[in-house]
Amino acid sequence: MKDISKTIKKVDSDDKSSGKSKYISDYKMENMLHAITVRSKHQKAKIIKRTYPVLKEGYYIIDHTDIPGVNFVKMIFDDMPVFAENEVNYYLEPIALVVGPDKEEVLEIVNSIEIAYEIQIPTYEYTNSVINYNFTKGNIEKAKKESESEIEYTYNTPYQEQLYIEPQGMIGYFENNQVTLVGSIQCPYYVKAAVVSILDSEEDYIRVKQATVGGAFGGKEEFPSLIACHLAIAVHKIKKSVKLIYEREEDMETTTKRHPATIKLKAYMKDNKILGISSNVGIDAGAYIGLSGVVLSRALIAATGVYTIDNLAVNGDVFITNTVPNGAFRGFGAPQMLFAIEMFIHHIAKDINVEPLTLRQSYLAKQNDSTSTTGTFRDPIIMPEMLEKALKESDFIRKEKEYKQENSLKGIGMSWFLHGCGFTGSGEATHINAVVKLEKDKNDLVTILIAAVDMGQGVKTTMRKIVSNILDIPIENVIYNHPDTNLVPDSGPTVASRTIMIVGGLVARAAKQLKENWIDRNYQIFTEKYKQPSYIKWDEDNFRGDAYPAYSWGINIVEVEIDKNTYEVTVKEGWSVYDVGKAIDEQIIIGQADGGQLQGIGYGYMEVMKAVDGKIQQKNVTDYIIPTSVDAPILHTYLIDNPYPLGPYGAKGAGELTLVGGAPAVALAIEHAIGKKVTKIPVTPEYIMELMSNE
Repeated sequence: MKDISKTIKKVDSDDKSSGKSKYISDYKMENMLHAITVRSKHQKAKIIKRTYPVLKEGYYIIDHTDIPGVNFVKMIFDDMPVFAENEVNYYLEPIALVVGPDKEEVLEIVNSIEIAYEIQIPTYEYTNSVINYNFTKGNIEKAKKESESEIEYTYNTPYQEQLYIEPQGMIGYFENNQVTLVGSIQCPYYVKAAVVSILDSEEDYIRVKQATVGGAFGGKEEFPSLIACHLAIAVHKIKKSVKLIYEREEDMETTTKRHPATIKLKAYMKDNKILGISSNVGIDAGAYIGLSGVVLSRALIAATGVYTIDNLAVNGDVFITNTVPNGAFRGFGAPQMLFAIEMFIHHIAKDINVEPLTLRQSYLAKQNDSTSTTGTFRDPIIMPEMLEKALKESDFIRKEKEYKQENSLKGIGMSWFLHGCGFTGSGEATHINAVVKLEKDKNDLVTILIAAVDMGQGVKTTMRKIVSNILDIPIENVIYNHPDTNLVPDSGPTVASRTIMIVGGLVARAAKQLKENWIDRNYQIFTEKYKQPSYIKWDEDNFRGDAYPAYSWGINIVEVEIDKNTYEVTVKEGWSVYDVGKAIDEQIIIGQADGGQLQGIGYGYMEVMKAVDGKIQQKNVTDYIIPTSVDAPILHTYLIDNPYPLGPYGAKGAGELTLVGGAPAVALAIEHAIGKKVTKIPVTPEYIMELMSNE
């Protein structure tokens, strides 16, 4: 049998490298109109009066009065308006859309619109909690009573901007009595549901198609629903094609980011042992809740990282502030929590004068251990084998000892991490209910019909590999087009490290059905629906049970050198070892891994983004600095097979895992180099200088 991991040429590489791939900005339609958003000039205010100019023929202003349905973006909570109606709650909140044939004239109309406000006092502090989640494990009160001492630290993580290469964009047009939307999106059916709600229409009135996506990282999960609603209202009203593409600054100022977080951790200690940990997490939702409740829940579930702690008290809040709403970003709450817990375990070790590696190993989770939510780690955990590989390849132990003795401002840091695959708890069964289809035509060409989006992660290749390997047919005979809701069933969103493990698993089952029932030169179609593993028991209200069907695991090691005069950090080299079950294509996973690690490292030491008085300050690629090819270290990446029984060929999730360990690894490397405890990221030269001056 062929080894599924053996790398093949990506099926879309020629189209992308030649320029043939069609991104949203490449779409042109006859008599297409252009749209620009009218936005709030205040962080919090009541709208008193709108004064719109008299418009030339062919120009339109679209606002809340044009909405046939409810004026909310359909998500989890109905709190984010499509267009502001009576008030605004963040700077640059959408109020209206101006549409017309000449983009310059459209901009002039936008600038001529007058809106009178009654300005109110905004809040930027964590005082207005709109969601609180909490859970316990074991007996935390007993741990407190038996403890001899407490160790407590507070950790802070910032915004992170997805900075996809291609800004947010979409076109809409009216065709065959349907409002059709084509966009740079991750979740076609999220978009469709939002538009059906806003137009109060039948489902078949809305069609959503994916264009080639120029990067997403979570930033095109829920946010495109807002743009889609704007365009759909316009198209529904005027029955003409409309194009809306954000400029880079508009994108960076107004789209969702990674949630800033403050995480307080307290350990209850006796005889140098951790009896229990209490954690308190606050995340900044911005002006509206959006997906923040789910982001918080994933952060809380990651409260103990890869460690087994018997007694826990975990508490968290979502806070509303008058800033740009925050949302999905690769890792979805886990990067914030895993940074905190990795630093905390290290700091506990230092405080009790125990070697950090020794302390880590003594609490490392083992198969059949209880998870943070009192579920069970059912599958083999191969972290000891992964650690042996990571230590050997990086020469970690020697370097850690020597750099400390040299006092050279060289440092090496290591992070351990895991990531739950798929939606939390019973989410796949109760909220998503994925459906996939395989269709074989009379020429024996097989088409994969799923809503999963290739946004650069290689799923067009890996899905085709799964089908072609199972059916033993050439990969050229397997077709997988961009999703179109008129043609594909709802297999769920392209999020949560679920695409290969969950959707790919269903595709593999459908392929096996087709193989067993194959009839040459006959039309055949097979459908598979998600069925939750019987062992998943999840109490969503009390955060109790199996939060995920499976976990992927990883180790990152990062080596740094710090300039003695400027405190500028140079990341010299990186080593990673991952358990993603079984790689469907080794090179694709390594590409994901190296990109993910670099994104995590950037989050940890370089990527500064702040809101001052509710306004994002780093709003272009000059001011918001991410690692470039100049900053990227040599990365050594290793995959160790540990097949998951329910994944296709044993595959588990990989997309998010590879980011979540980067920040603590680089932060611990910097801490090692300077001999000072790091409690926040990014660890910039200014922060290092501050730490070095505090004796």
